[in-house]
Amino acid sequence: MARLRAADGCPWDRQQTFSSIAPYTIEEAYEVADAIERGDMEELKDELGDLLFQVVFHSQIAREAGGFDFEAVAASICDKLTRRHPHVFGDHGPLSIAEQGAAWESIKAAERGSADPSALQGVPNALPALMRAYKLSKRAARVGFDFENAGQCADKVEEELAEVRAASRDVPAASPEIFEEVGDLLFAAANLARKLEVDAEAALRAANAKFERRFRAMEALAAERGWEFSELNLAAQESLWQAVKRGE
Repeated sequence: MARLRAADGCPWDRQQTFSSIAPYTIEEAYEVADAIERGDMEELKDELGDLLFQVVFHSQIAREAGGFDFEAVAASICDKLTRRHPHVFGDHGPLSIAEQGAAWESIKAAERGSADPSALQGVPNALPALMRAYKLSKRAARVGFDFENAGQCADKVEEELAEVRAASRDVPAASPEIFEEVGDLLFAAANLARKLEVDAEAALRAANAKFERRFRAMEALAAERGWEFSELNLAAQESLWQAVKRGE
């Protein structure tokens, strides 16, 4: 990486900054997750290498700026893991999974300090919105701001959906009111997922994959029958959808 960033190295690599390569870092993390979901170990190996390259890239930029280097990054995570596992590396003694989770959050809270006393402090703004909604509601639940059961969360989803419907009758589509109400509905859905102990981000990825699989199968079925999919009316397209579902 130092060679690539050298004066006689790669022009593209030399001009990169933390901000310019941050999107690639996020993309590589998602490609790792995708390889895991597909169970492709060979591709997972390659994607982990790509993700590691991003860490090396950021570290080299920091080193050139007189900050930290790759060794410091590795040392930092080693120190953090040791600090957050006193039951393994210290004399705390064994903990149950529940106790370990509580201790982990307590240690993290102490690390964050008291500059921002909010229970929501430290939830990154850059997270995907669905994942951040999940984490925000989880943080709030830790201090008691939570529904008692999943049924109440489902009721809240229905309430927010009713507000979307009401707003859509009274104001134009894409209006600020509709925008806000749809956001409330999505947040309520993420909270329901958390209450049901479902990873909302993973569940939506799975739903996306299912929709893509079925839609492509619909297109293929239409082609087999000599039809142009885009020229079919909605009823005919729905018939194809149901045929694909039955075939699964």
